[in-house]
Amino acid sequence: MSDSARNVNIDRAEVSKFDEIAFRWWDKQSEFKPLHDINPLRLRYIQDHVSLHGKHVVDVGCGGGILSEALAQAGAQVTGIDMAQGAIEVAQLHRLESHVDVDYLLITAEELAAQRPGTYDVVTCMEMLEHVPDPASVIQACTRLVKPGGHVFFSSLNRNMKSYVQAIIGAEYVLGMLPKGTHDYRKFIRPSELAQWSRAAGLDLLDVSGMSYNPITRHYALVRDVSVNYLATCQRSEQ
Repeated sequence: MSDSARNVNIDRAEVSKFDEIAFRWWDKQSEFKPLHDINPLRLRYIQDHVSLHGKHVVDVGCGGGILSEALAQAGAQVTGIDMAQGAIEVAQLHRLESHVDVDYLLITAEELAAQRPGTYDVVTCMEMLEHVPDPASVIQACTRLVKPGGHVFFSSLNRNMKSYVQAIIGAEYVLGMLPKGTHDYRKFIRPSELAQWSRAAGLDLLDVSGMSYNPITRHYALVRDVSVNYLATCQRSEQ
């Protein structure tokens, strides 16, 4: 695939933003602390819907490998992909320390889907859709990557005033949980939009669950309220 083709659905400013702080991916007290805190919940949500043991999984937008390693530790054969070179390099280095076997690739979901269609039992795409110009294209790529009958998991941020106040004003400016400018409210994705794009790509939406955060206890939990952070489970048709 040509450079022009592979760059169509990449926001270079977003990639550079994460590359600049890539060396802190595995520092649990850094700006990536929320990802470390939320990771057990994400893994449990996935395991509530599928058995990971022996499954082939691709983690789209893997960053430094926090979820990828957890999936591998749960028994999956994992490929992690991202377009932030610094994050991929950090993930590869951490793999040497943790001895958790994950195959990391610097590649887009669209490019990998063209190379390996219908290869994976499970596709995960967490906190990534709101960082690309065309999230529907990523969802289509995830559908092509998964086997018929396989599962695709997404997470994102809802777009409304409550999510703006909590995820941007609260998390970035008041509590300092995330660096300022981490998120662009205009790129937040309503569950209805995710459902529409998923159906158009050939996925059946099985579940949407919210995630809540208590800043006092620093505890994340699954809730019915999907007005801010949410997780979604989809399945590709057997046909």
